[in-house]
Amino acid sequence: MADPTTPVQAAAVAAEADAPAPAAKPVAKTIDAGKWANRRVGIRLVIYTAGIHAFAGFIMLLFELGNRNK
Repeated sequence: MADPTTPVQAAAVAAEADAPAPAAKPVAKTIDAGKWANRRVGIRLVIYTAGIHAFAGFIMLLFELGNRNK
């Protein structure tokens, strides 16, 4: 990696500073916003919660069955 104080890099930085800023692009409206996005997040939350509870129940079942064989 080169030293950032070299004249070649300093000249490149100065040239970039003199260049005009690019025109700002217009901001596009989002299609995925509002009520529909909130509904999808809620559905995903219910699915993940049910899945985690089912997995935790399966693990608890394994511990219970393993405890009975002592």
